[in-house]
Amino acid sequence: MTDTVDLDVLLATRLARKTDLVKILGRGELKAKLKVSAHKFTATAKAAIEAAGGEAVTL
Repeated sequence: MTDTVDLDVLLATRLARKTDLVKILGRGELKAKLKVSAHKFTATAKAAIEAAGGEAVTL
């Protein structure tokens, strides 16, 4: 099963506002398989998400 992190989740947890452009940065280690939707990704973030078996979706 893949968990999803998208703009709705970020708004609900108050990590972003409706007018924000969200960019995912590639810091730290990702151990979970995630489907991440955001406006932009760094190359390292996209590589880490895909290496963990997840998916990076650009809005």
